[in-house]
Amino acid sequence: MAFIDTIKERARADKKTIVLPESMDKRTYEAAVKIRDEGIANLIIIGTPEEIAKHGAGFDLSGITIVNPLDDPNQQKYIDKFVELRGAKGVTPESAKAKMLEDYMHYACLMCKCGDADGAVSGACHSTGNTILPALQLLRTKPGISSVSGFFLMEVPDCELGEGGLFVFADCAVNPNLNSESLAEIAGLSAESFEAFVGKKAKVAMLSFSTMGSAKHPDVDKVANAVKIARERFPGIDVDGELQLDAALVGKVAELKAPDSPVAGQANTLVFPSLEAGNIGYKLVQRLAKAGAYGPVLQGLSMPVNDLSRGCYADDIVGVVAMTAVQAQAQK
Repeated sequence: MAFIDTIKERARADKKTIVLPESMDKRTYEAAVKIRDEGIANLIIIGTPEEIAKHGAGFDLSGITIVNPLDDPNQQKYIDKFVELRGAKGVTPESAKAKMLEDYMHYACLMCKCGDADGAVSGACHSTGNTILPALQLLRTKPGISSVSGFFLMEVPDCELGEGGLFVFADCAVNPNLNSESLAEIAGLSAESFEAFVGKKAKVAMLSFSTMGSAKHPDVDKVANAVKIARERFPGIDVDGELQLDAALVGKVAELKAPDSPVAGQANTLVFPSLEAGNIGYKLVQRLAKAGAYGPVLQGLSMPVNDLSRGCYADDIVGVVAMTAVQAQAQK
């Protein structure tokens, strides 16, 4: 069974309510029908009757909750919550209402914050910033976590490395400026994500162009320091580095380069030293190894919100909704 089929099965076992705020995109409706028919999640689509009629024409939306933000009986509750959360930043009831009606992602996050939904998925026709910023402002990060990062769950066919070809790659989507503290935080969150999705113990490799001091450079020091911080902040995870990629994955190389490492040669969770390295790395594996790349999945938020590629297909939305539902299960 493919990884995403396992995730869908888990989502079906404990259905969560996921909001899709992009009622202005046909792919939302195509995906929603599949999600409903496969029993993956309970869905809410935010949209006016005009938006639903224009973009959802031809789709049977029975069994899917449609919330018209113009006459939603919960609208005032969401306005009040918005002001409670952002009043110190100058948000008034009037500006809160205007923002909610102008950008449905704000509406979706408030639904989650007020307990009317378990997660949200957006980004098919909006930027990553349009997805993440409302979530940061209204849902905020988990206690003790300073920032949001993004990972891909990689499924490499015919591969014995990692966990039978399954890996978490991070950060591949969000943070362009990483220091030792942020790398350590990503290591802890990525270990948690790997274990939540795969159900196996994470073995986290902090990647570099150096293995255990084989090269001297400030970029190497950054990763080595991140390992020390990660071990202090997240004592329950197996993390080591700095490690070159071959030392992280291949047992024979690990025996030569890092013989005493508890992670080298068996890593399944790869933390890249920069966003560009992570982004290039996952795309290389996806294209050259024909790997499944599920994500980017966001981690670090107090409730699950996930981003889509603007070039996504409806099936991609289905998969991300399933992963969001599983994240919601873990948080509950």
